[in-house]
Amino acid sequence: MAAAVVSLSPAHSSHMRPLAAARVLLYCISTRNFNGSHYRTEPLRRCSHLLLQSAPKPIPSFPRSHFLCLRVFCCQTLSADTELGDKVCEGIQRFKKRLRIFDVKGGLDEGLGSVGNRITIRGWVRTCRVQSSVIFIEVNDGSCLSNMQCVMNSDAKGHNEVDCGNIAVGSSVVIEGTLVKSPGSKQKVELQVENLAVIGKCDPLVYPIQKKRASREFLRTIAHLRPRTNTFGAVTRVRNALAYATHQFFQENGFVWISSPIITASDCEGAGEQFCVTTLIPNTLEGNDSHVAKIPTTDNGSIDWSKDFFGKPAFLTVSGQLNAEAYASAFCDVYTFGPTFRAENSNTSRHLAEFWMIEPELAFADLNDDMACAAAYLQ
Repeated sequence: MAAAVVSLSPAHSSHMRPLAAARVLLYCISTRNFNGSHYRTEPLRRCSHLLLQSAPKPIPSFPRSHFLCLRVFCCQTLSADTELGDKVCEGIQRFKKRLRIFDVKGGLDEGLGSVGNRITIRGWVRTCRVQSSVIFIEVNDGSCLSNMQCVMNSDAKGHNEVDCGNIAVGSSVVIEGTLVKSPGSKQKVELQVENLAVIGKCDPLVYPIQKKRASREFLRTIAHLRPRTNTFGAVTRVRNALAYATHQFFQENGFVWISSPIITASDCEGAGEQFCVTTLIPNTLEGNDSHVAKIPTTDNGSIDWSKDFFGKPAFLTVSGQLNAEAYASAFCDVYTFGPTFRAENSNTSRHLAEFWMIEPELAFADLNDDMACAAAYLQ
C-alpha cells in the first residue's frame, strides 16, 4: 500500500492531490485491500491526508457507506481533474514546425507561389549592405544553403538597429515582412521587411568568418563557428541524409539497432591499436603538466590499474561487433551504427582516428545472404 501511495501521489502539486487520492482508492478497491475491517485503516488515512492538503478545490464529503459510493467519488474526482488538466494544457503552446527558408524557397518555383504572404524568419546575418535609404540583409537559418534577401526601407520598424551598428555578419535576428517578387536575377523572391528585432549582437571586428572563402586549416581553429560555413553545412546535410537512409534501410528490413558501448575492455578486431581511457593522470591543466611519477604503479613498476576508474584497463571501442553478435543470438537480425576509434599511427585518408561504422549481424545466414544485404544497402 505504501508503494502505491508513493507511486500515485504527486505530493508536490496541491492540484493533483485529489486525483492521487482517488487513484489510491481505486487501487485499494481493485486489489481488494479495501474491504470490511480495513475500511477505516491506513489506506483511508492516507487518502484523507492527501485530500486535506488540497487547498485549490473544495474537499468532498468522504463516502462511508458502500464501495459503490467510493467508485462514484473516485470517478467524479478523476473527471474533475481531467477537465482541470485540459484547461491547463490549453495554455501550453502546442509544438509545431516553424517556417524555415527552405519551406519558402525549396520548391520548384523557388518561392514564387508564396508571393504576397506575410512571414517571419529567424536566422543569422550573412551579409549586410547599405545603399542610400535601402538596406539589403541576407539571412540564413540553417535549413538550406540559400539565403533569404531582406530589403529594409527607412520607415521599417527596427531600422535604427542598423544605424546603431547592431546588424553585422553573425548577428541573430527575427524579421517579419511580406514576401515579394525580386527584381534581381540572383533570387526569385525577397522579403520586404516590416519589423526587425536583434536577438544576439555580433562584433564585426572580432567575428572571424567573413564572406570570402576560408581554408579548412583556419576553420579548425574556430570549431564552434565553422558549422555556419557552406562547406560544413553541405557536409553535415550529406551525413544527416546518409545516417537517416542507413537507419531507414535496416529498420524497414526488420533489423534491430544495437547501441554498443563506447568505453570497453574488449578488443574486437585484435589488429588495430586502441585509445586508452584513464583517470590515473591528474586533471591539472588536463594532464599537460603532470609528472609520470604521479601515476600509481605496482611493486614491479607496471601501472596499477586497480586505482583507475574501472579498476582495470579501459579503451575506446574499435568495433561494436562483439555486442552485435551477442544480440544477434537473441534478436536474429541486428546492426550497430556509431562512432569507432582506431589509434593507428598513420596520416593517410584511409586511416582515421574516429569514424562511424555500420556493422550488421544476421543469424541463420550464409555468405550469399551477407552479400545480398550489402548490395541492397548500397543500392
